[in-house]
Amino acid sequence: MTPVIYIPGDSGAVALGADRVARAIEAELKARKVEARIVRNGSRGAYFLEPMVEVLTARGRVAYGPVRPSDVKSLFDSGLLTGGQHKKWLGNAEKIPFLARQTRLTFARCGITDPLSLDDYRTHGGLAGLKKAVAMSPAEIVQTVTESGLRGRGGAGFPTGIKWKTVLDTAASRKYIVCNADEGDSGTFADRMIMEGDPFVLIEGMAIAGLATGATKGFVYIRSEYPYAVAKMRRAIEVARGGKVLGPSVLGSGKAFDMEVRVGAGAYVCGEETSLLDSLEGKRGEVRAKPPLPAHKGLFDRPTVINNVISLASVPVILDKGAAFYKDFGMGRSRGTIPVQLAGNIRHGGLFEAAFGMSLGELVDEIGGGTASGRPVKAVQVGGPLGAYFPRDLFDTPFDYEAFAAKDGLIGHAGIVVFDDTADMLKQARFAMEFCAIESCGKCTPCRIGSTRGVEVIDRIAAGIEPEAQIELVTDLCNTMKFGSLCALGGFTPYPVMSAITHFPDDFRPRAMREAAE
Repeated sequence: MTPVIYIPGDSGAVALGADRVARAIEAELKARKVEARIVRNGSRGAYFLEPMVEVLTARGRVAYGPVRPSDVKSLFDSGLLTGGQHKKWLGNAEKIPFLARQTRLTFARCGITDPLSLDDYRTHGGLAGLKKAVAMSPAEIVQTVTESGLRGRGGAGFPTGIKWKTVLDTAASRKYIVCNADEGDSGTFADRMIMEGDPFVLIEGMAIAGLATGATKGFVYIRSEYPYAVAKMRRAIEVARGGKVLGPSVLGSGKAFDMEVRVGAGAYVCGEETSLLDSLEGKRGEVRAKPPLPAHKGLFDRPTVINNVISLASVPVILDKGAAFYKDFGMGRSRGTIPVQLAGNIRHGGLFEAAFGMSLGELVDEIGGGTASGRPVKAVQVGGPLGAYFPRDLFDTPFDYEAFAAKDGLIGHAGIVVFDDTADMLKQARFAMEFCAIESCGKCTPCRIGSTRGVEVIDRIAAGIEPEAQIELVTDLCNTMKFGSLCALGGFTPYPVMSAITHFPDDFRPRAMREAAE
């Protein structure tokens, strides 16, 4: 049996040196005149162990990591190709605690399969959902997704089935499926991992969405900062067409669905669905007023389903295993699993897929291992740059849309960024306002002007100029932005600002007073 060596080729692992490790292994194989097949798989998401090299042996796959090019010679000397012991030996990757504790539904194949092998995808359960979907009526598919309780994983948490049913029930000669892959939140990388590590699951999910709603064309809108994802998705679409997964007759069903990749220029506001549609149409990305909803008049004024990557990638397992299977995971109205992304000042950074319901404290302290610096955790920001800052007092909050909303927080795209006790929350609040000012599309006054004024007011707090009056002013400003902005960019900026003021009031005292107290 020819040995198979798996070396992640996704951009996260590459940033940590995976390409250099691959070249070193290729050179070592050549020098030893040994034959082996190298597969550039996706990452399993345990980035603190990347680059993680796995070898398929008679006893299964054996992992080593984090591997550096300088480790390669000694790995071969220790019997790498047969799973030999080495200081970087990790054993079966699925038994590594960080991975063993997960409930992987959406990411079941990520890090395991060859991302561009349709045969590999089928072998590991791929296309089972699509095969069932082609035998169902559109209404039956929509009903299954509705009953599963799947909600938008992009941040809003809107029920996916309702969105699909609206498009299904809207008569039109042409309908579209648009995948929002403009993943721009700080500390998030789940969309990128799927596109680079298991692109066929997204293609399958979009094809199912097309069958469910009568849409025959799909677009994946990917931000330009993701060149690896763009290349992988484009190649995967070509492979899927060759395998009759896409095209005029999906899996021989006689029902058409095809798709293509479009690249955005990196504007954060284009993560908002109507701005994204304008950008797709070749216009400047600006927020549209609603109504009409995109489900009625979306891309090119046609009924359009807009879901994010994880929402669409979660659909195949629902069609394959059934709505009841998926709905059995989670809590309250938050059903299924959520890929939590642990980032920032954290010891065990990476992606952790689990059913809704784990507490924030469990995720940060137990799964993430606390701070990388070893200092106490001061705050965590959940939901990207517009998410609230939670102190340790709120670590008992379960990961659930409604539970976070009750604490004036957001789950968003499920990114958790950790800060230790050296973080200055006044600076973080200022950053939120500055970020909004830079990224605003400029269409509405509360966002465009409010964020600029917000920076000025926070600067006056930092300078000790009537701090109490300035805090009252920024509170009023946040209220105006929250309820007066056209979209979530201006509407959610108050979350980080007000949570910082509420939970960390000492950081908003004048500098001189703070230094004296310290």
